[in-house]
Amino acid sequence: MHHHGYAWVGEKKAFDNESVRRPPPEHAPPVGIDEALRERYRNAVADFPATGVPPIQTAHWLMKPASMVRSTWKEPKEAGEWLGLQLAEFAPRFAVEADREVTRLVLLVKAAVERLTWGGDVSLGHYLNGTVFHSVALVTCSPNRSSPELPCPLR
Repeated sequence: MHHHGYAWVGEKKAFDNESVRRPPPEHAPPVGIDEALRERYRNAVADFPATGVPPIQTAHWLMKPASMVRSTWKEPKEAGEWLGLQLAEFAPRFAVEADREVTRLVLLVKAAVERLTWGGDVSLGHYLNGTVFHSVALVTCSPNRSSPELPCPLR
């Protein structure tokens, strides 16, 4: 078992666009179905793998290209250290003052390490000043607990 780290910073408007955050359905809509539905399917096939916008389901990061993996660790503690660095880097810009509290951030990292230890995933997001959103995720691989059928993008 190992863990991949993912991070994204972007406009809240992009994060709110659920169509790029959902993988396409397994099968294309049948011929003769509404053309708007077929167009949404084509867009999902093209957009989901290409965008760094976080997927709605954390495990779906594994469906994205390996180039989106920021780092990989065998030990949960190492992944937690990276998470702590991510949070420390962006905490001064968190829109909610309580989210910047050091004790809270330390507890988030500790809880993340515990979750990774038993094979869970971690996904955190914070609004930054203005209209920007910061997302960071740690995804367990080989296999993923919630989606064991998903292949690992890196070994």
